[in-house]
Amino acid sequence: METPVEFDEIRPYRDEELPSVFEELIADPDFRKAACAAVPDMPFDVLAERIRQCKTTKEFQRKLCYGILWNLVEATTKGLALDYTTLESNPPAACTYISNHRDIILDSAFLSILLADRGLDTVEIAIGDNLLIYPWIQKFVRINKSFIVQRSPGMRQMLESSARLSRYIHYAIGEKKQSIWIAQREGRAKDADDRTQDSLLKMLAMGGEGTLINRLRALHIVPLSISYEYDPCDFLKAKEFQLKRDIEGFKKSPADDLENMATGLTGHKGKVHFCTGQPLNDIMANWSESLPKQELFNQVAHAIDREIFLHYHLYPNNYIAADLLSGNTDFKGHYTSDEACHFEDYLEKQLAKISIPGKDEGFLRRKMLQMYANPLKNHLSVCG
Repeated sequence: METPVEFDEIRPYRDEELPSVFEELIADPDFRKAACAAVPDMPFDVLAERIRQCKTTKEFQRKLCYGILWNLVEATTKGLALDYTTLESNPPAACTYISNHRDIILDSAFLSILLADRGLDTVEIAIGDNLLIYPWIQKFVRINKSFIVQRSPGMRQMLESSARLSRYIHYAIGEKKQSIWIAQREGRAKDADDRTQDSLLKMLAMGGEGTLINRLRALHIVPLSISYEYDPCDFLKAKEFQLKRDIEGFKKSPADDLENMATGLTGHKGKVHFCTGQPLNDIMANWSESLPKQELFNQVAHAIDREIFLHYHLYPNNYIAADLLSGNTDFKGHYTSDEACHFEDYLEKQLAKISIPGKDEGFLRRKMLQMYANPLKNHLSVCG
């Protein structure tokens, strides 16, 4: 299928474009360095030849990325699972997975290999251009079925790029029959208090045809809950909270983003669980098409959030953190004393990794505890 030219700047690469992009990638010394770190047991020349042998994106993902990612699962987790129950009886031809966002790279990558293991196609991935720090990263993600979310500083440019992005997503779902993944908000929720941004829903409704509700229905939105037992970047997120508190106008640098990506990839994650929620079209089945715009967006955001909260997979850490924050033992039936000691030791080790001027141990500890307690708090808010 020939993709409209208007999407050339943001779309994934087509199969016929891969040979020349592969050569550009292989010739890039920064890519070589990253590849040797990611696949240390394989000489780069051997890896380069394997890349060249791939004729399609599907081949590239199946022959190279799939194995590397499962090796990463083996090395950095205690298990990766997908609960697909809500879609089992009627899997969509193509849908828009909207999820909470924990890890910059692995949320969408893990989803793809989990879907592949069920015999389903991998997803196209929305990725912000702020993360495309080096040319090789932009090439690599577009080979891997990513499309670019452009974050332009100009209001008019922002509206134009948002409208084009929306048209592309509608095109991917409606014409290509290609599922996509997009986070419920710009960037990760650093405190794990996951909320769907209105701006995302407004962007999605810019494309398509008919009423606003019909435009959203055309995307076959499926809420998706992602739950990590441990977040390897928790100490980096806590550090960012203090820097933002202490330094007016603080913003992460590209080097900070790279550190977060590397730490998320290689750090210990414990158990990792994905769970689909009820498809939004089922929830919206009896909604009026005449709902005022803002009320519609509010209700859709609430519905997505509810499904994500409801389908969190909770771990002892979540209950321990809630009790440590409150100073009570309300949830002591959900963990053992050994688990509580282990988690407190883990917190101390993560806090020790933070080195900043005026390090505020109490503030940093509280922020880390909130990251683990908020999923439980939100879950209880919808199920009691």
